Amino acid sequence: MALSLTLAACQTMITPSEEIEETQTPSVAQRAPAPEPIVYGNFTPDQLNRVILNELGGQRGYLPDATQDYYSLAMETQDLGVIRRASQFASALGDTEAMIELGRLWIDKAPNSVEPHIILSYQLLESGRLAEAMSHMRRVLELGGNIDFTAVTGRTETLSATQREGVIAGVRELRVDYPDNRSLHYALIQLLEQSELPNPAMEELTSFRNRYGNSARVLLLEAQLLLQMGQLEKSIAVLANGIDDYPDNRLIRFNYARVLVQTGDLTNARQQFGILAEMSPDDYETLYSMALLDLELNSLSNAKRTLTRLLGVNYRINDAHFYLGYVGENERNFREAIEHYKQVRLDSNNFVAAQRQAIRLMIEEESFDEAHSWAITVSEGNPRLQVLLATVETDALMAEGHLERARNLLDQTIARYPGDTDLLFARSLVSERLGDMVAAEADLRIIIDLQPENARALNHLGYTLADRTDRHEEALALLERAIAISPDDPAIIDSLAWAQYKVGLYEEALTNLQRAYAVFPDHEVASHLGEVLWMMGRRSEANKVWDDALRERPDSDLLKNVIERFRNGTDS
Repeated sequence: MALSLTLAACQTMITPSEEIEETQTPSVAQRAPAPEPIVYGNFTPDQLNRVILNELGGQRGYLPDATQDYYSLAMETQDLGVIRRASQFASALGDTEAMIELGRLWIDKAPNSVEPHIILSYQLLESGRLAEAMSHMRRVLELGGNIDFTAVTGRTETLSATQREGVIAGVRELRVDYPDNRSLHYALIQLLEQSELPNPAMEELTSFRNRYGNSARVLLLEAQLLLQMGQLEKSIAVLANGIDDYPDNRLIRFNYARVLVQTGDLTNARQQFGILAEMSPDDYETLYSMALLDLELNSLSNAKRTLTRLLGVNYRINDAHFYLGYVGENERNFREAIEHYKQVRLDSNNFVAAQRQAIRLMIEEESFDEAHSWAITVSEGNPRLQVLLATVETDALMAEGHLERARNLLDQTIARYPGDTDLLFARSLVSERLGDMVAAEADLRIIIDLQPENARALNHLGYTLADRTDRHEEALALLERAIAISPDDPAIIDSLAWAQYKVGLYEEALTNLQRAYAVFPDHEVASHLGEVLWMMGRRSEANKVWDDALRERPDSDLLKNVIERFRNGTDS
């Protein structure tokens, strides 16, 4: 079972802008309605009643209605307190357009107030109205206010390259007028990094470091820029030095571990995740990543201990059960593995894989009734899943050589779902293994009648006729239909070439086999390619193809048989 090392904590790069190293003022858009009382002007009794009801509505979860009515009240009363409160409600609801309108009204009533300009700058930026957003940012600075431009860059990641260029130009202009604004300088570096302009970003970063000194944030951004520049080793060195300089900084250590995973240095990556886990024992995502690394390093006992702990705190339950099942298999504790696999729920990405493994293990133990009962139980009420698990059960039975059981299972399931092409295809494979070519062809013909564009069925029937019968012209016609549907499928290209070879079209067969082998150097394609070359008199080329393929697949009986037939002269 091949594990995919998808460290949950490593799926996305944590950039320096996400680091909580310097206090950042949250945007108004991030704030929930504030609880402090607001001084209102002269209201009518009806308006005052609406204010009270809106406050109660916000507290009791009726935020959309309360927000809409607060917006209406702000427009009616033109009262600064109401405008400010309406803005807070609109922020909590995420109503960008309402916040923009309220911000403009706020500025009309209090033109020298900093807060509405901050509100408008963020909201306009998110709406793509960049020039207007930049004008409000400038106004904040002109009024002596402070706006954290590093928070602004959190809203520019989704902009197009052209839009971001406009923001970069605006930030550069502001830097000329406000050269001592530190967040402006840092935001410019982040914007250049977002635009994948690592060289100018690195120049700005060097200037920033010379002026303000080093920091964990600077080191993290430098490492990211080096990665963008393709300088992996330098990025690793920066992060390694960062750990020495800032040993308690989790983000530096995390990103160092992440890059180590990318380079395949799993042992050192595991060491770093171990330190991270010691720093924050209740950081369960780090523990999960550590368990995955232990699995990759075959440290099964360590992985089992960590995964069991995650189960104990109900964290990533499905994943923990799945990988504990994997551990059980590798420890040959099959019953334990089966029980863990069974507990992986339907909402997990690993659900089907877990059920496949559970059913396979039960059938390997010849617990046929248990396997079948479990497949029925876990798929109850879900016809699509019932079909899928029937094919899973069939595959497991075939793998263990229980062909009659497999065919009986498929006969029963097809009786319930007579038009299901997956079940029909599975039964055709079982019939083929049993040597019942008439039944195998019959099921494939049914599929083709039901789905004339089913390239899989056309290919399988065509190849079977070409390889195991003398109906080569019929095979060629089927495969020409298949290749018209899936022209780039190497398996179909190989099948087509084999049929062409069988009808004597050697040049066409050779061209297609060379094409298939270039993208899919499989031992079966190699055996076909060598045979065609041999029959065309190009025996040294044939021998080279076979020998190269045999080095890659020394256990291939198919290659050994074709080499034996031709080299010993049993085929001309």
